[in-house]
Amino acid sequence: MERTNFGYHLSEGWRSIFTHGFMSFAAACMIVACLLIMGCFSLVALNLNRMLDDLERENEFLAYIDESLSEEEARALQSSLESIPNVSSALFVSREEAMTAFMEGREDQPLFRKLPAEVLRHRFCIHVKDIEKIGTTVGIVEQVGGIADVRAELKIARGFVTLRNIAGAVALVLITILLIISLFIIANTIKLTTFSRREEISIMKMCGATNWFIRWPFVFEGMILGLVGAFLAFFLQWGIYALIQNAITRSGEISIITLIPFSSMAGRVLKTFAATGFVIGTGGSLLAIRRFLQV
Repeated sequence: MERTNFGYHLSEGWRSIFTHGFMSFAAACMIVACLLIMGCFSLVALNLNRMLDDLERENEFLAYIDESLSEEEARALQSSLESIPNVSSALFVSREEAMTAFMEGREDQPLFRKLPAEVLRHRFCIHVKDIEKIGTTVGIVEQVGGIADVRAELKIARGFVTLRNIAGAVALVLITILLIISLFIIANTIKLTTFSRREEISIMKMCGATNWFIRWPFVFEGMILGLVGAFLAFFLQWGIYALIQNAITRSGEISIITLIPFSSMAGRVLKTFAATGFVIGTGGSLLAIRRFLQV
């Protein structure tokens, strides 16, 4: 495309936006609405995945030491446990420390006041890197010499994994569906603007204009509308996210939920919105103009 043609196509696309002001406004609003819906689903999925990751990092299981081992011998097992694949850390907990933790909140119960620490075992609190492999990791820990028993909540761990996978799959499916719907909605919206120019397109075709010469103004029109809608959606998304974050912070009931700061995601959100708006606007324009080129 020559430089002169580029300027012509860009100016024609820009002029068409203002010539069909109401339809252009409707198209931009549709892009903003679609991007906001997709953005909300994406941010919910992202925050849910982050919260699940936090829960995974807190997930742990206990490995109890054989009672025949002294405290020094029990502590010596730490290096062996931390060398196991998927183990991120193995924290030694002595009988006394375990008893202190057990007695918290039970000081007023006479039954536990004179309970000796020897009734408990030394243990290791083991954290894993990948919760999906916790079953395999537990099996390996059980084979370590000196480990008498292992207590792991495998059902809870698997529940975290299942919840994360379902959340990711649902978000992906919804975003894909919304993207396809958005593409066809914007195509039908822009198609209304091209319908009013069908005679102009027919005359240009009869005068020898190529299909791409006719397409380019509509492509630029859709591209401009897509990018404008993307920027508007970005700032609206930021405002909505900030309102929700402030509401959660002020609420005592759900204040335990911590959202990812939008500023840390702003660059990625803006790039994603701009790319999606560009695809929706440009692709919608190409779909809309196709039938009017068949003269």
